[in-house]
Amino acid sequence: MDGVLHVSGEPIPGAADAVRRLRDAGHRLRFVTNTTIRSKASLAEQLNGVGIEVDVAEVQTTADAAVERLRGQRVLALVMHGVVGDLEGVELVGENADAVLLGGADETPETNLVFSYMNLARAFAELELGAELYCLHKNRWWQTQRGPLLDSGCFVAGLEYAAGVEATVLGKPSPAYFDAACSALDAEPGMTWMVGDDLEADLAGAHGVGMRTVLVRTGKFRPDDVEASRVKPDGIVSSIAHLPEWLEEHLA
Repeated sequence: MDGVLHVSGEPIPGAADAVRRLRDAGHRLRFVTNTTIRSKASLAEQLNGVGIEVDVAEVQTTADAAVERLRGQRVLALVMHGVVGDLEGVELVGENADAVLLGGADETPETNLVFSYMNLARAFAELELGAELYCLHKNRWWQTQRGPLLDSGCFVAGLEYAAGVEATVLGKPSPAYFDAACSALDAEPGMTWMVGDDLEADLAGAHGVGMRTVLVRTGKFRPDDVEASRVKPDGIVSSIAHLPEWLEEHLA
């Protein structure tokens, strides 16, 4: 969503019309996101508020993946308050955890509380006692109107280094995350297009399950990254506004 449909809540010009045209052309849509700030309902409301028509049932978040993977376990969760409600089905605890779950960075001071020294030290102690480490995503940074901002992946890497463990990534680019999206659409991966702005999280992950990909020149897009990356999109468009015409041309 962020970087493809909007940046820091400001819609990409033409995004709303592009979504409508894709629906009118008969495409089934799934909005997959690593965003860990808002609940699914809030994300859908945000997009609808700027004219991008989305049903909450079409939204797939990393919290969905966390519930699927961690249901029935005792979990110490260092996540943003907005997604706690979407973790229903997971037992959230402050100690004696089976798993530590990290996720979420924001542009507000609230993030400083989530990733405080005290909280990270608590997470480290649980890992030392044998808890497994999971993260909603491992993004290094994300694009905002103020420019690139540090994301929660650096805190995940820090705990991995300190505890000598490797985190299981639940969101993009996890193959299971993309498989879940295809299953929800009842679609074959080879007949499904992933549209994203992130070569690592969006395109590499989608290619891993056999999906086709389109890179947009908005959000995290950097020309130098495209040239240097081994990940090659099936197509590149200026923005999602140009996607309907591009698909019509290449699916004809």
